[in-house]
Amino acid sequence: MRSSQQDVTRQTPGPEASVGAEIRELRKARGFTLKTLSERTGRSIAYLSRIERGDSRISVDLLHDIGTALNVDPRWFFPERSGKGPLERACVVRARARRPLSQLYTRSFAELGFQDELLSGSLAGGYYMILSRFPPGPSQLEHPEEGYVFEGEQHGLVIKGRMEMTLGDEVIVLEAGDSFSYDSMLPHRFRNPGSSEAEVVWSMAPVRINW
Repeated sequence: MRSSQQDVTRQTPGPEASVGAEIRELRKARGFTLKTLSERTGRSIAYLSRIERGDSRISVDLLHDIGTALNVDPRWFFPERSGKGPLERACVVRARARRPLSQLYTRSFAELGFQDELLSGSLAGGYYMILSRFPPGPSQLEHPEEGYVFEGEQHGLVIKGRMEMTLGDEVIVLEAGDSFSYDSMLPHRFRNPGSSEAEVVWSMAPVRINW
């Protein structure tokens, strides 16, 4: 156990590497290659690669350009990391420090019908956890009957309220405490049929941010 703790402590990145890692993680979650980011920012692939590895300092201007290219406020790259020790800072996300994922989406809250917060410490790895809040009522998607379809898998737990989940042709009502899992190639959509807000905790794979 002590060896594992020492490994995590040694892997805790410095400021440049931390920002670079955040850029790399979001770029990949967007489905962008370094070449795409290079074309959007006007910087070389080699230079951007050094930025992502933490081998080069990043200027304010470049940070702004990268934020524009990835359609995110540059503050996203500086998550709040609090705690007494490096493991606490690396592994724990306090409730007040959750990052709003919905600001990364291309569709509006009115269209989607929910708002998301990132529960995971980062977008690295093979999956991520989020908290979704669903106000009462349907979304305003242009074709709500179609549902979402994409490669991956989703697992969820309703922690508050009541949810209506449509999988394929089936409409399923979920109560607080109910959980579910499905292959996300199966057409799916959700709405809150109740009179109060509903909340769902999700674990999703792969990491993708392109709603």
